[in-house]
Amino acid sequence: MSRVLQDQAWLTAGATQAVMAALAAAGGPGCARFVGGCVRNAVLGAPIDDVDIATTLQPEAVVKALKAAGLKSVPTGIEHGTVTAIAERQPFEITTLRRDVSTDGRRATVAFTDDWAEDAARRDFRLNALYADADGVILDPTGAGYDDAQAGRIVFVGDPEQRIAEDYLRILRFYRFYAWYGRGAPDAAAVAACAALAEGVERLSAERVSKELLKLLAAPDPRPAVRLMDQAGVLGRVLPPPVGLGLFEAMVEVTDDPLLRLSALLPDDGEAVGAAALRLRLSNAQRDRLVAAVAVEADPAMSDAEARAAVWRAGRQAVEDRLHRAWAAGAEGEAVRCLLALAADWTPPRMPVGGRDLARLGLKPGPETGRLLKAFEEGWIADDFPDHGHEARLKALMAPPA
Repeated sequence: MSRVLQDQAWLTAGATQAVMAALAAAGGPGCARFVGGCVRNAVLGAPIDDVDIATTLQPEAVVKALKAAGLKSVPTGIEHGTVTAIAERQPFEITTLRRDVSTDGRRATVAFTDDWAEDAARRDFRLNALYADADGVILDPTGAGYDDAQAGRIVFVGDPEQRIAEDYLRILRFYRFYAWYGRGAPDAAAVAACAALAEGVERLSAERVSKELLKLLAAPDPRPAVRLMDQAGVLGRVLPPPVGLGLFEAMVEVTDDPLLRLSALLPDDGEAVGAAALRLRLSNAQRDRLVAAVAVEADPAMSDAEARAAVWRAGRQAVEDRLHRAWAAGAEGEAVRCLLALAADWTPPRMPVGGRDLARLGLKPGPETGRLLKAFEEGWIADDFPDHGHEARLKALMAPPA
């Protein structure tokens, strides 16, 4: 009995059908199928982000077919068999069926094939080796991908250790997919293989590791997957020596922000956090945010005025992140929520005076200007940002000591 995807707007969309029709015109109606995430998520009833297509056509034939249909093509990875079609401004990644010739744990040398089972055999998990034709009819070459998706099982295609040895990123992908789609106990063979080959993650580029890790931490509840990573010795190979999972477990309860959840897996020390961010090759903005989350002074017991002062000095994001860490560490939730609301709603005013105001009062430009403006700012902040009396305050600061 055939299984068919039902009620999928992306499947029947004009752009989607135009690309599939272009490929079918060149290679016949069975030459192209949707593959991977779009099919898996359609089966699960989850949102679809990208629509990927697998085809028996060679890359050059794909380009020719798209051109004949008046569609734009971009050779995004043509040496590996991938061409991106653009239809109605939407990208569709089209990849020729492949089989692995050799792998080194990071990259694979591939050969093109027209065998759907061979293509499925090189994929990571059975629920990712699902295909569907232009009418939504599902092809399940492993014979278990559909049932795995329905049951929440993350099972490697074939031998888990062989799949991992082909690309060690699959260790992290196992935990990521378990976090997002897994239900019940994890597959024992997959767990054992990840633990046995955990050292392989150290061969991966930092960028690949951090991207996969942040995707994992964005799952609704990544705690079971992170516990598995810790037990397998994988977590300690991608992050500094763990300080325990307690703060992380609590952080999942207070925020769904993956970077903050990552923060809870790092030491409460700015220098160590900065080193970890460098090791993971995070962006400068991500690094600075992680460091600020442990370095900024923002006490859940502070007054509203102190909270406004903290936001002025450190920025809203840093104060909110520090408060979330304090909340996860055990601070009283209602107090933190009130301060978070204040930080979100309060708009810091602009500094109400500058060098021109001092010059107008007779001060010649020079180092004294900076000193007086700094003194004014500190007093203005201490008085909770009054919107009046600025000239009098400047004059008092300029007056010689009695």
